[in-house]
Amino acid sequence: MPRYEYRCRTCGDTFELSRPMAESAAPAACPAGHDDTVKLLSAVAVGGTAAAQAKPSGGGGGCCGGRCCG
Repeated sequence: MPRYEYRCRTCGDTFELSRPMAESAAPAACPAGHDDTVKLLSAVAVGGTAAAQAKPSGGGGGCCGGRCCG
């Protein structure tokens, strides 16, 4: 189940809730009971280790992986 991050506009607390995607836009009360909250945009990190990201992935790009030039 996805986790969503919210910030309370009343007390400034940031908190997370696990809820179905269908309920992601539903109002969420902060742990202190305040109702004036806003859902934050979360960044998603994709990738592995720094060494894996530094390795060339092969191919040359272009229309067919770099093989159409010769």
